[in-house]
Amino acid sequence: MSVSKYTLVLMRHAHSEWNLSNRFTGWTDVPLTELGMEESATAGRRLAEAGYGFDEAHISVLQRNRQTIDSLLAAAKHPEIPIHTSWRLNERHYGQLQGMNKQEIFDSWGEESVRRWWRGYMEPPPPTTRGRPPSSSL
Repeated sequence: MSVSKYTLVLMRHAHSEWNLSNRFTGWTDVPLTELGMEESATAGRRLAEAGYGFDEAHISVLQRNRQTIDSLLAAAKHPEIPIHTSWRLNERHYGQLQGMNKQEIFDSWGEESVRRWWRGYMEPPPPTTRGRPPSSSL
């Protein structure tokens, strides 16, 4: 009897446009920066050098995740694997905080509250007052 060994590799998206302005991104669909593209390619090369191979990838529907995996897989020489997308893999939705600069958020709601929302799951951030995107885009 042979024993198979599987490894799960988890990776967050690389540096995005809103990382530049220190904004909460959440479900806002912003692209990677040039640095982000370089980061994901470097990760792909390092994974390949370490002997990792990939059978499939699972990502959110957000473009920064698609850009990250495409760049990583191309650099790892695995560009032709199946890539599955689901909105369920999107980043956390930050409600009213999305799009705001982190310092503005601290100034508006206080650092203690914001840190509870940002790092915890027991208390959600204030809900968005904007309309929800149509389900077809998720």
